[in-house]
Amino acid sequence: MSAIEVVNLVKTFRAGTDNIVRAVDGVSFKVEKGEIFGLLGPNGAGKSTIVRILTTIVQPTSGNARVFDHDVVLDPLNVRKQIAVVLQETAVETLLSVRDNLHIYGRLHGLSVLETQKRAAAVLEQFDLKDKQKEKAQDLSVGMRRRLQVAKVFMVDSPLLFLDEATTGMDPMIKRQTLDSIRDLSRQGRTIFLTTQLLEEAEALCDQIVILNHGKSIASGSLDRLRSLTKRRFHVSLRFASEQPEAFQALRSLNPISLTVESKDAEMQFEGEEAAIFEQLSKISQLYRIERFEIRGISLEEIFVELMTNVKRET
Repeated sequence: MSAIEVVNLVKTFRAGTDNIVRAVDGVSFKVEKGEIFGLLGPNGAGKSTIVRILTTIVQPTSGNARVFDHDVVLDPLNVRKQIAVVLQETAVETLLSVRDNLHIYGRLHGLSVLETQKRAAAVLEQFDLKDKQKEKAQDLSVGMRRRLQVAKVFMVDSPLLFLDEATTGMDPMIKRQTLDSIRDLSRQGRTIFLTTQLLEEAEALCDQIVILNHGKSIASGSLDRLRSLTKRRFHVSLRFASEQPEAFQALRSLNPISLTVESKDAEMQFEGEEAAIFEQLSKISQLYRIERFEIRGISLEEIFVELMTNVKRET
């Protein structure tokens, strides 16, 4: 049994008298238990609509979606028992203190008073909210309120966690701590459903990814699978033992897409078979001593841009 199974999901909205918008247009995917799953796409791609369907906030127009084998339309109560959710809107009790927000959330999810206090103390420490615990949520900055909203869902042990643009407005240190906490949850066997426009976050976290555009899935799979859908490009970085202009000239003879040289270092991008380029670089290394050498695939951001560009060309 998968954590989530979506089959041919469609959601339409009426925009004006005669215009029907297909916010989600025949999307299908599975999320396995314990995965960190990323749903990516530009603004208006349908990400938040899918999250709202899966969390039973809105109903699909057609298609089917199940969470731990519970139908989101026919069995919404059992779906809600399995999930914790952070939506784009900041959902905190503004008139309550930070600490009371955590306590109320824990008690509403069935935690005892003692367990609620214990978990709240740990979460306040984890999200660096201890000094703010007596302040009302309405007096916090936007970023701090967002931090509190994310902190709340760490109070409970729901097997499935939805994070919709969860790190928006967070400062870099807290964002890094939050991402580390998400990894820890996944290692504990919890399933994470992540939407974000910060592609470096998705690249660092996600086991599987679906990329949406105008409500449709245009690519899916692991990062390696997504790389295989694009041109065979990769980056090479190396450092020579000493500055040798003739060594850099030898690199130029390999016809890289790009070549940046600084002192003893070179950064290059190639298109083609890695094995063939590696063989040629090995020959160069026999003539000019190389201290450091690294080959890496293109980033998720580069994949995303290429896929979106291809879609625009086809439409």
